[in-house]
This record gives sequence, C-alpha cells and structure tokens, in this order.
Amino acid sequence: MTGKVYLVGAGPGDPDLLTMKAHRLLLAADVVLYDRLVGEQIIAMIPETAEKLYVGKAKSLHSLPQDQINQLLASKAKEGKVVVRLKGGDPFIFGRGGEELEELVCEGVSFEVVPGVTAAAGCAAYAGIPLTHRDYAQSVRFLTGHLKDGTTDLPWDELVHPSQTLVIYMGLTGLESISQSLIRFGMRPSMPVAIVEKGTSIEQRVFTSTMKDVHQMALDNEVKSPALLIIGEVVALQDKLSWFGK
Repeated sequence: MTGKVYLVGAGPGDPDLLTMKAHRLLLAADVVLYDRLVGEQIIAMIPETAEKLYVGKAKSLHSLPQDQINQLLASKAKEGKVVVRLKGGDPFIFGRGGEELEELVCEGVSFEVVPGVTAAAGCAAYAGIPLTHRDYAQSVRFLTGHLKDGTTDLPWDELVHPSQTLVIYMGLTGLESISQSLIRFGMRPSMPVAIVEKGTSIEQRVFTSTMKDVHQMALDNEVKSPALLIIGEVVALQDKLSWFGK
C-alpha cells in the first residue's frame, strides 16, 4: 500500500505559530524529515514512535543532497508510511518544496501541502515592523539573497522603488554586496534597514540601521544566521511598535 507525503510548514520558530493541521499531522506521522530551521520545541513534539530524519542544510554544508531527499520521501511513502516533510517557515517560499513535489509526481506518490507562517510575516510581526503601511509601503517583495549558483545577482533596478518593502531571506552572507548594489542603483544610503536574527524565538535579536551602515552594524554585533533583512521606510516604525520580549 502506498503511503502519503505531507509537505508541512513549521513556521519561523515559535511553536505557538504551528498550525492546528501541522500539529495533527506531526502526531500521526510514521516518518518525519525535518530541516535545520525547524524549532527545537517543534521537533520535541514528534512522537517517539516516529522515525526522525534530519536532512537540514547550512551554507555549503548539506546533511543530504537535495536529490537524495527527494528520493527518500518517495521511497518512505512507497513503504506505506505517513511521511511528514517538515520545513521551517512556509514550504513554498524559498523552501524547495516545489522541487520535492516534482519528484513525488514522477514517482506517483500522493501528497498534500500544509502552508506555514513564512519568516517574512513571522519575523516582521515579532520585530514590530509592519511590512505594508498606508503611509510608507503599498507593496512588499520577498527575495532570496542566496541564489542557486551562490551569487547575489538580483534585479537591482526593479528593487529600488518608492513605497515598497524588501524582505531578503538568506541575505546575511551577501549583505555587503546587497547594500552596495542597492545604493549603486539609486537607493538612498539613509534608507532604514532591519536585521532580525532568530526571529520569533526566545533568542530573537533585532538591529536597525541604514543601508549605508548595515553591513558594519552586522559585523559589530556578530549577527548570525538565520537572519532576515527588512528594507524600507516601515523599519522606522520598529522602535515604536516593538512588543516581543517586553
């Protein structure tokens, strides 16, 4: 009998942000494949009866190559097992969820997708930064600062736009290049920027700066991954609207 794969978003870290469906599936799983960014408290919810497999990735250090993860999902489901593929944030926003499902389609394996709170929404909320605001930003754009080929070659001319918030995932490594490129294409050096480190967790740290100074600020404070960049006028509201940890 063929089992099923549930591609589940675990949210950005706080276990209280896990959806009810995600929690129910986690308790019913036979196998759970989980990523590096899944919170420890969420991992602790996995039943002892379930097989737990860590398949996380850090920069240039993958516990298992992506194609092997794809194959493992299919093979476990074909054993008739309920498989939960647990990903930090939302599986369809910079989570490689689409790649994994393509393999399942090829293998004829049934699946469902359970969305999660993506890091942009969760970290911004816990940092006190509204991603949109009628006075400051009428649009928001999600980007990854780490492309498949390892570069940060983004469409810079499209990103320098008034009344827009930029949220950059995995942008810490290329932060200097990102800030210099945005300024070179017309973003003013004084544009407010926030870095949210380990957002929504008890270890969360939030730093605000300007586009000109953000790289040095990150160095001075020894900011570590996972960290999210938020760029735009809305960042100026952070000090007023900050609530988490107070």
